[in-house]
Amino acid sequence: MLDVIKSLDRITWNTEHHYAHIAAQHDFIRAWAIQFEMGYTDFRVVQMALQLDGGHHDLLARFAAAYDKVYDYEYAFVAGGLDGFNKQFGNQLDDYKAAADDLLKIVDEIRQINGTVK
Repeated sequence: MLDVIKSLDRITWNTEHHYAHIAAQHDFIRAWAIQFEMGYTDFRVVQMALQLDGGHHDLLARFAAAYDKVYDYEYAFVAGGLDGFNKQFGNQLDDYKAAADDLLKIVDEIRQINGTVK
């Protein structure tokens, strides 16, 4: 499998820190949006590496589905700031946390394939 350590590290960092930022009800900051956009690139890099490696269809499908769930929460924050997020998902913070935790578990599975277990 291609070396995707940095992409996995950034996906992990973004997922943990973006959830914490929103859960703490911090206002939108420009750096957050940049991290969000770069995180999508990292997602695509890992997705492509799994596709090229072959034999990981189930993991690839679960990774994409988990990323999409987290993406929806994060996009609401990027597009509408804290108010926009709260209007759409303010009462679903536990669901967001569960989605983030699920993505992080799948990232750890990918790390095992990639030989980058932390």
